[in-house]
Amino acid sequence: MAAPRLACVSVRCSPRVLVSLATYNERPNLERLLPAIVQHWPTADILVIDDNSPDGSGEYVRELARRDGRFRLLSRPGKLGLGTAVLAGMHYAIDHHYDFFVNMDADLSHDPRHLPALLAGMEQHDVMIGSRYIPGGKTIDWPLSRYLLSRAVNLLVRFLFRFRAHDLSGSYRCYRVSKLREAGLERVRSQGYSFMQEVLFRCQQIGCRIGETPITFVERQAGASKVSLYESARSLGRLLRLGVPTFFGLETTPCRRAAPPTSQADSQPTSQADSQRRENHTGRGRPLLGGLGQQLSDELGQVA
Repeated sequence: MAAPRLACVSVRCSPRVLVSLATYNERPNLERLLPAIVQHWPTADILVIDDNSPDGSGEYVRELARRDGRFRLLSRPGKLGLGTAVLAGMHYAIDHHYDFFVNMDADLSHDPRHLPALLAGMEQHDVMIGSRYIPGGKTIDWPLSRYLLSRAVNLLVRFLFRFRAHDLSGSYRCYRVSKLREAGLERVRSQGYSFMQEVLFRCQQIGCRIGETPITFVERQAGASKVSLYESARSLGRLLRLGVPTFFGLETTPCRRAAPPTSQADSQPTSQADSQRRENHTGRGRPLLGGLGQQLSDELGQVA
């Protein structure tokens, strides 16, 4: 384990950035994605969490790691769920004293060219979401039915739970590691696709400033989707168990009041980058039923 160090809270001081990718049979995509990440953020370390992929994804990364110290491989014995993989990456970032933790999908749906904007947003935020649903964001190669369903669900989530972010189901995110350390990740129980909603809820509870920057989301071009009916049902059950008590005010986990809005939220943006980002300052912990929308979008989107 690395020795403790003084955290870098700004991208201006050359922060230690960890980019995390969860993989299962993603070797063809990794061969294109990893060089692109290095191109757009050369100083980042890249952690691949591989669930014993039969296609040799883990072996490919292991060989890269022998030649380039920026690459790391965390091998797991089998498919243990997306949420547990992302959580393992977060704990790795905490244990090794990184400043920022970036989560990306390994299927080329998240373009590394958005990394600089995502990290630039950390100047004023604790969590940045790569958003499909703010001006400048878009999706490519989605069926119209899936797009409309996803938009409707996200709008419903925002209305019901007073989130100000627009893309609550996206997994292209950057987190301030010092905030992840405070967020009580040991309380997170989601193991699959509900993880993204639950961890955002935990961040909200401790007053994290949440912002967005536009991205272009591209539908998977190679490999097979990992979404299954069983995984969706399990994720839905977890969200209901956590969300229903929260909706009725029965959430017993203490949470801290959010920080007041910054001056950026009260003033007119002064640059193109500022105008792209949309800040999300939230209040006390609110229901997590919003995550239900993600499961409906994932499952019904696959059917569509």
